[in-house]
Amino acid sequence: MSTVAPPVPFSAPIPVPRPLLWTVDEFHRVGETGAFKGRRAILIRGVILEQGPMNPPHAIAVELATEALRAAFGLGWRTRVQLPLVLGLDTDPMPDLSMVPGTPRDSTSHPTTAALVVEVSDTTLALDMTTRAEQYAAAGIADYWVLDLVGRRLLVFRDPAPISAGGYSYRTHLTLGPADSVSPLAAPSAAVAVADLLP
Repeated sequence: MSTVAPPVPFSAPIPVPRPLLWTVDEFHRVGETGAFKGRRAILIRGVILEQGPMNPPHAIAVELATEALRAAFGLGWRTRVQLPLVLGLDTDPMPDLSMVPGTPRDSTSHPTTAALVVEVSDTTLALDMTTRAEQYAAAGIADYWVLDLVGRRLLVFRDPAPISAGGYSYRTHLTLGPADSVSPLAAPSAAVAVADLLP
């Protein structure tokens, strides 16, 4: 008669697979190789997300917003279109548009803040109003706009603050239609017509 030896107890915990989170530096290094070419990749909390191809209404809205905000802000402001905005070690949301004080020659690195961030939303409205809004609020972006192409409206988020449940949120939310105008917080004497932003 044979006996089976009892199993030998494991003294070390068995490693569990976990997601590989990226840093901004790693994300940028991979981007420099051309790996994301044509893919519209962004980095949120260490996770690389792909936004998919840009349709014509989205592209036109980015152009319209760029023209309108350059006119509203005037000289002394950089209008950055789909360029890095480093909001920490693991987040670079590559916003559709950001307004940053100064000129391109004033800096040797990517900006870490902006006076205004605009996201043009057709297929990413839920992401833009939740995850991205929280990231921008946490970074202290005072003025965050979401141009909702499907709903033909501009959603304005202001007054970033920590929330009791943890994380950050905007305390002020405005919903503006095509007949409305809004002044950027950093350019209060300028009025931007929502109709001028919509294709």
